[in-house]
Amino acid sequence: MNEKKQKKTFLLKIDGKLTDVETPGDEKRSAEEVDPLSPEALPVYRHSAAHLMAHAVTELFPDTRYGIGPAIENGFYYDFLTSHPFTPEDLLKISKLMKQLIKQNIMIEHVIWNKQKALDYFSQQNQTLKVELILEKIENDEVSLYKQGEFIDLCRGPHVPSTSFLTHFKLLSVAAAYWKGDEKNQSMQRIYGTVFPTREQLEDYEEFLKEAKKRDHRKLGQDLDLFSIQNEVGAGLVLWHPKGSIVRYEIEKYWTEEHLKGGYDLLYTPHIANIDLWDTSGHTDFYKEYMFPAIEFDNARYQLKPMNCPFHIVIFKSKNRSYRDMPMRWAELGTVYRYERSGVLHGLMRVRGFTQDDAHIFCTPDQLEEEVERLIDFSLNILRSFGFKDMDVFLSTRPEKYVGDVEDWELATVALEKSLKKSGVDYQVDPGEGVFYGPKIDIKIKDVLNRSWQCTTIQVDFNLPRGFNLKYSDDQGKIRQPIVIHRALLGSMERFFGVLIEHYGGFFPLWLAPVQVVVIPITDRNVEYAKVIYKELLNNQIRASMDQRSEGVGKKIRDAEMQKIPHMIIIGDEEQQNKNISHRIHKKGDQGKMNLDEFIQKVNKIICEKDLDYEVL
Repeated sequence: MNEKKQKKTFLLKIDGKLTDVETPGDEKRSAEEVDPLSPEALPVYRHSAAHLMAHAVTELFPDTRYGIGPAIENGFYYDFLTSHPFTPEDLLKISKLMKQLIKQNIMIEHVIWNKQKALDYFSQQNQTLKVELILEKIENDEVSLYKQGEFIDLCRGPHVPSTSFLTHFKLLSVAAAYWKGDEKNQSMQRIYGTVFPTREQLEDYEEFLKEAKKRDHRKLGQDLDLFSIQNEVGAGLVLWHPKGSIVRYEIEKYWTEEHLKGGYDLLYTPHIANIDLWDTSGHTDFYKEYMFPAIEFDNARYQLKPMNCPFHIVIFKSKNRSYRDMPMRWAELGTVYRYERSGVLHGLMRVRGFTQDDAHIFCTPDQLEEEVERLIDFSLNILRSFGFKDMDVFLSTRPEKYVGDVEDWELATVALEKSLKKSGVDYQVDPGEGVFYGPKIDIKIKDVLNRSWQCTTIQVDFNLPRGFNLKYSDDQGKIRQPIVIHRALLGSMERFFGVLIEHYGGFFPLWLAPVQVVVIPITDRNVEYAKVIYKELLNNQIRASMDQRSEGVGKKIRDAEMQKIPHMIIIGDEEQQNKNISHRIHKKGDQGKMNLDEFIQKVNKIICEKDLDYEVL
């Protein structure tokens, strides 16, 4: 089927829900056609492709039991239980059979069976995982399935009409997984793939994957000697190497300076606390699965902290507070520890120990709107200073399960919305996606590849003030409960650093670059003068290194380029005699001769202004 024919509608939206076009619309409901080339239709292609892949796998490897195969952000996957370890050669065989099934234009049909019939069928097929899902998930006597040829799978749908719609797919990789994501269950193999309605979209995505691979922070972190995660230390625990540490230092220094200018006070809190603290905060009830086991000593149980919040609350309680004290803005770069399953750990993006850039604002109800507005502007300005200009902003409202009074929720939600409008940022409302203790604003930055990354979150909390019985006296001397605003700006230092690496491809702006200038003497007789240059750079707070290896100057320059050092100073006989320097810029080559004082002045200006364009001297 060609792509023009595929433009024919096969999806409807009824009461906001996607469904197959064959599904009859109730007269009382409006059925809206969905463009099959629209982003809204993509998950349907992806889920259909997951079924197609499972179809091919079970034909090629008949003893395989298939688990679940959802659509995900950039494609799809399917989990398989099999004793056969899938190889790259197997992916080629699976892909080849999928193409054959596509050419056969097999119709994809929605069928409804009763529960017993479905159980009998999957039992006969030895698909024990499907039997388990039916027994767990299906409460009534109707089981929704989709059938293509001899392959049948549990599914609510919708799907594309036939396999011929899935021409533009690609299988990507194999990874380990656990049944239902639980390490106590069977170990499975997960095959990832992607699919698009058109060839052009698939080709664009393949180019995106190539660029993303080049920018992978795990590879660049190793190539540039920025950080490592080593088995002898532990999974998900990051070792910051000297070059990565200096980038982190610069980020933290700027973060600290901006917070002090913004009227914040800084806090430092312990890494562990008596478990009673976490009982009071509610973490042992609501967050236990992400907390490491408690340890016991001195007849008490202590818990590694998963959050900084309760410590800030206890500091607030340490003395009587008045309305005159508020708003109180407290910030901390606090390291926290959360148990993440090994299967979801991913470089710096998902770790078990990380430093959260937390802040808590204690304010009165009439200060809430102004404080949120300040927070939005403050957060956006700092994110922009790192080069992130494109962002998505979401306002998440009251979920089904929540704590507190509806009146408080409405007060907070209105304050967040008014603040967003005053700040002039475009935002979307995410109904029911607030946390259980209050509504929130989320800011997601877009990197150079247009990928979204969660960074800033601004959350209004009714739970902690109530749980810890926080109080202040108002202007009438009455005892009131303050409002607490949680705010993480960068999210975590580890994750934000990983995003920065990928956004810049490891080539950081000058003010963040681990090494800003490398001094390269051409011969041994130029080393002493090169040392004078190197020392002068250090004396002027420029991060410099010196390459005095016995290698040729061409290799030294190539190595500096590979290490993504912004500026190179080349020192030969002519430069030594004339007491000047020869200047090169990363990827731009030779810039000619320059006076050292002039070079230092211009470089320091770029650093001081945090100019993202390192090339302008």
